[in-house]
Amino acid sequence: MKARIDRARHGVVDSGGERLVFGSPFESAKLNVGDYSGMTNIGGQFPIGEVFTEAQDLEAVNGRVRIFVFGDTSFSVNQPAQPIILVIDKGRVVDAIDTTLEFDQVLANIRADEGEVWLRELGFGMNRAFSATRTVSDIGTYERMCGIHLSLGAKHGVYSKPNIKRKDARHHVDVFAVTEAVYLDDELVYRDGAWQVLQ
Repeated sequence: MKARIDRARHGVVDSGGERLVFGSPFESAKLNVGDYSGMTNIGGQFPIGEVFTEAQDLEAVNGRVRIFVFGDTSFSVNQPAQPIILVIDKGRVVDAIDTTLEFDQVLANIRADEGEVWLRELGFGMNRAFSATRTVSDIGTYERMCGIHLSLGAKHGVYSKPNIKRKDARHHVDVFAVTEAVYLDDELVYRDGAWQVLQ
């Protein structure tokens, strides 16, 4: 999966009628899969099961995505009655449709501290113990859920961006996309709730 992400020139998350387009190559993907061969540092956060990256050019991310879970202000899994549609323009959340009071508070907190809401991490969760129907309350654990998660807020310590000052980046809120399909370049890599075999 890492090799496929690293060579991709663009990608799409099909969110069941909405499409989020990553019109940029991706940063070198990082692994938390329990295999530390070839890595300088050994260890990772439990549970395992994630490959993550982000667009090299954050402003090349545009479109809409439906999210069915988000991390609320208590760092807990919050599942609204219906998915919230995020509208992304030049890498920033510009609107939230069918939102909730709790999610509005998350966005308000980010805007109060950072001025705008960046979309940063593109996470490929691979732990099949968690799904849209098999959840846990802790958002950090649920982050490994088999499917796509994204982060809201400027904070992402793994990747530096010239237009984001690390000292000003305070928020990293995980949100989980309704994921019908994922494409890297034009290759389908996720469908029917599972990652497809990659060569």
